[in-house]
Amino acid sequence: MGNICRSPTAEGVMRRLVREAGLEREFEIDSAGTGSWHAGDSPDRRATAAAAARGVVLEGAARQVRPRDFEHFDLLLAMDNENLRELRTFSSDGDVAGKARLLREFDPASAGAADLDVPDPYYGGPDGFEKVLDQVEAACRGLLDSLR
Repeated sequence: MGNICRSPTAEGVMRRLVREAGLEREFEIDSAGTGSWHAGDSPDRRATAAAAARGVVLEGAARQVRPRDFEHFDLLLAMDNENLRELRTFSSDGDVAGKARLLREFDPASAGAADLDVPDPYYGGPDGFEKVLDQVEAACRGLLDSLR
């Protein structure tokens, strides 16, 4: 949504996994939100602290998705169905050949699950940020495996 909690967490987790695999030159990883209200802000301090406790670095500044992101990137991943619908509005053809997907589609343990949303932890407590990290890490591991 605002690009300060879930998506920078996914970006940080994926960067770490790619670095650990020695594949940094093979991937370009970025995050963006469907809304612009946090543009220019750093990642949420609670998300940053939870990630740091697991050795994940969150950095950068929030930005909003741009239509050219659909041309530049091979895959655009949404954290929930609401954001997936909104993400598709940024594309000139509504999806660009399936580039917009849910992140948790790549978590093998979530196969067939009715709900693939990563819950927004913004208005909750610390346990919400831990849950996001658990779900995002499982999905990013599955994503990296599928891209190898």
